[in-house]
Amino acid sequence: MICQSRLLDRFLRYVRIGSAADPAATVYPSSHGQLELGKLLFDELLAMGADDVHHDENGLLWATIPSTSGPGLPAVALIAHLDTSPEAPGHQVKPQVVESYDGGEVRLPSGAVLNHSNSPTLGDLIGKTLVTTDGTTLLGGDDKAGVAIIMEVAHHLMERPNLAHGPLRILFTCDEEIGRGTDKIDLEKLNATVAYTIDGGGIGMIDVETFSADAMRVTFIGHNIHPAIAKGQMINSVRGAATFVDSLPKQDRTPETTSGRDGFIHVHDIHGGVGRCEVDLILRSFVASQLDDFASLVVEAAEAAIAKTPGLRVEVQRRRQYRNLAEGLQTLPEAVALASQAFENLGHSHQLAIVRGGTDGSQLTEKGLPTPNLSSGQHNIHSVLEFACLDEMAVAAEHAIELLRLWGEKRS
Repeated sequence: MICQSRLLDRFLRYVRIGSAADPAATVYPSSHGQLELGKLLFDELLAMGADDVHHDENGLLWATIPSTSGPGLPAVALIAHLDTSPEAPGHQVKPQVVESYDGGEVRLPSGAVLNHSNSPTLGDLIGKTLVTTDGTTLLGGDDKAGVAIIMEVAHHLMERPNLAHGPLRILFTCDEEIGRGTDKIDLEKLNATVAYTIDGGGIGMIDVETFSADAMRVTFIGHNIHPAIAKGQMINSVRGAATFVDSLPKQDRTPETTSGRDGFIHVHDIHGGVGRCEVDLILRSFVASQLDDFASLVVEAAEAAIAKTPGLRVEVQRRRQYRNLAEGLQTLPEAVALASQAFENLGHSHQLAIVRGGTDGSQLTEKGLPTPNLSSGQHNIHSVLEFACLDEMAVAAEHAIELLRLWGEKRS
């Protein structure tokens, strides 16, 4: 059985290190905290006796737990990311441990409250141990829960050389939250047959399908001049941007109006001034071809906006981000089948799930390494109401160990 107290201690250590990604940075990784956390994990992996421990020039951390079942076995990679979301404060995290959750409200030091309205998964967690924030920062369980789980799996296996498994590759990545998580991964160096990102919510979930995703930037270019002499000369790009955003769908095709398999267009950032104003959007759909329809709608809205302001110009850029991992997983059906079997062997219910987002696994699968995503006990991610469930994290670790055992029975 997994040592829950040690798993909790790890997690509390890791979340106290601020490692939010910085989308404005031009360096990789984008924040020093990712390097700091990587160095801590490097030392811990060395201390437990892992092989090939390497903290590379890009901040990625690599290690191997050697096979105990002989040579010729497929290598399995477990992957998590060191960065946390920049969408909420992520520094000076003060984790709070709630033991034996009683089913009621959880009042945080800030005065914020976790309840069944803003945290509907609480109803399934009565009697469990929860880790929250103080209500002023996110927790960082996305993905330090995954990091802690993988580290505890590695430590558990190193302490028990009698447990049968093939080679385990460990990889901790950087800047996943800003779409750069796989930029520096060398798949030949990883040398794995299959990988699993430990970056999902709740318990018993195997994520087998993700959104396909593109990003767009619409830049309005006007002309700035002192407002005192602006008549007939100023061309205000902010007005063009406002007209553009206001013309996009509001009642449908937005994150706040869709669920399930519905895609969306999401305006997430506006920055600039009178002379130049940039609007950043993301496009999401489970059907990649629908992204073209969304992009066409964006272009039409941008052109309509400048038509209302003589002299205003617009530039539109579109960038591919990732594609639905479902198709790539078909090349290695065992990736999902063995993950399902591992849950069954442990007596836990599970389900195959879709992700209204993406993981590093989306891009890794597209590059040829089948990579489903597994649960890690995260809840309310990217929010100051974020929390994690220790009991679910422990199940995730036990599931990973059983999954490694099953892969260790397969000869390559």
